[in-house]
Amino acid sequence: MTSFGRVISVRGSQARVGILATTQMAASEVRATVGRFITIHCPKATIIAIISEVTSEAVADAETYLATASVDLLGEILGPAEKPKFQRGVTHYPTIGDAVEMITSQELRTIYTPTTADQIDIGALQQDPSVRACVNVEEMLSKHFAVLGSTGVGKSTGVSLLLNEILKARPNLRLFLLDVHNEYGRCFGERALVLNPRNLKLPFWLFNFEEIVDVLFGGRPGVPDELDILAEVIPLAKGAYTQYGGSDRIGLKRIDPKNIGYTVDTPVPYRLVDLINQIDERMGKLENRSSRIIYHKLISRIETVRNDPRYAFMFDNANVGGDTMAEVVSHLFRLPANGRPMTVMQLAGFPAEVVDSVVSVLCRMAFDFGLWSDGVSPLLFICEEAHRYASADRSIGFGPTRKAISRIAKEGRKYGVYLGLVTQRPAELDATIISQCNTLFTMRLANERDQSLLRSAVSDAAANLLSFVPSLGTREVLAFGEGVALPTRLRFKEVPPHQMPRSEATIATVRSSAGHDMQFVSAVLERWRGATSSRDGESAANSDRTSNLAMAADAPLLQPTMGLDPERFSLLKKPLR
Repeated sequence: MTSFGRVISVRGSQARVGILATTQMAASEVRATVGRFITIHCPKATIIAIISEVTSEAVADAETYLATASVDLLGEILGPAEKPKFQRGVTHYPTIGDAVEMITSQELRTIYTPTTADQIDIGALQQDPSVRACVNVEEMLSKHFAVLGSTGVGKSTGVSLLLNEILKARPNLRLFLLDVHNEYGRCFGERALVLNPRNLKLPFWLFNFEEIVDVLFGGRPGVPDELDILAEVIPLAKGAYTQYGGSDRIGLKRIDPKNIGYTVDTPVPYRLVDLINQIDERMGKLENRSSRIIYHKLISRIETVRNDPRYAFMFDNANVGGDTMAEVVSHLFRLPANGRPMTVMQLAGFPAEVVDSVVSVLCRMAFDFGLWSDGVSPLLFICEEAHRYASADRSIGFGPTRKAISRIAKEGRKYGVYLGLVTQRPAELDATIISQCNTLFTMRLANERDQSLLRSAVSDAAANLLSFVPSLGTREVLAFGEGVALPTRLRFKEVPPHQMPRSEATIATVRSSAGHDMQFVSAVLERWRGATSSRDGESAANSDRTSNLAMAADAPLLQPTMGLDPERFSLLKKPLR
């Protein structure tokens, strides 16, 4: 192939290339512009570089060179022509005068064609659509990954594509997705169990002290006096349940609950009635009325949350007891998978005050199970809208949630718990957490702070590619890090309609006004109220814990109320997901 330029200077990982004024190549073939891959031919290797800047200003030899280009040296192709091999980094540097050529499709395939079976096909290169862009699954998962991009650039579709490809490549890997906007319910078909407040069973005693306080106080800071009481009585309630829950034999020797050794965070069952009895007993011993008010307020707070139907997923069986932790963990994290290795946790239907606590419990349990099982059953934990739970601003959000996600990011890979972050505001995400993600899929980002954070997070020589971030098209991605052979610009492949997230099916701004009368409003309100006042399933007193969990597995997604006429109100035909 005819060269279009010559090396005129070399400095570290960069070089300057003079673009020849006269060449046998047509102008349409050269296209030596920013973002294009080029090759520099040396005696022992073919160096792969990317153009980061082109200028015709201050060209030293105007008769020979039309312009000059700055290029970043990325890697090299070694070995015989019949069996070339690509490696990152440069061991053979170019010299002045070495020929520069546009990279060929064959050389691109040498770089990006899978060399092992551990690759997934996610799209095509922007420079040459005939070359498939593949990602190393093991490197991407074991060292965590993140998908970054503004709203409307195809981020959710990209996540659906990545997870479906991971499910194909790793059928034994378990996946847990936090679905903040209830948009992924249909993306994975029969391979995913979809959970929401209607069919989730997450007993309140699985919450640690900080998490249960967050629930009881509605996300506000707890009252110190009430917290002191709570910290004292929760271990006693656990001890009381352990002492009497295992046997109904008369004459069993009683053990002082204080000596059982439980802490407020030990994940063992206790009953709310025992907790309230402990508080009531202490209140009865007080003579000072002002002191008794504190105890009374705490009891009222517990009873209010207990009786709120929105919290039924936590407080069903609250006074019945039963150690269902094994069933809950098995159900949540798909052990055994039974053909459904993935869990989609739909968070949109939960009370806003309790979402952070629920996420904290799930993250903490995922990590702890990996820790205590020595990582024998790997799990990928995907956190959608991650900046909501792990904010860079310590005054925002729920501390234990940030801590739980941070533990997975820092230590999870040692115990088979991997992290996938999805966010539209990486600048608002805790920098420590995002720094642990060694593969980044960056889509269009217009905010300058987000771009600055990316520049500090990307260590590759091709960091100059980030200048493309504001101008990327829909479904276009800049991929960096361990999972890809080279930092590159690619386009996600098309996703089948049945795997498209619900948010992609946008609602038109112009709708028919037919049927928007008082009956329509009443039907909407009935559906609205039904989501926060109805309870699914039988009474806890009439069903055992096994049947409850079986019922939860088969419970439907949130649906319109039965009185709604789907033909009359077309706006409400689509079920809530």
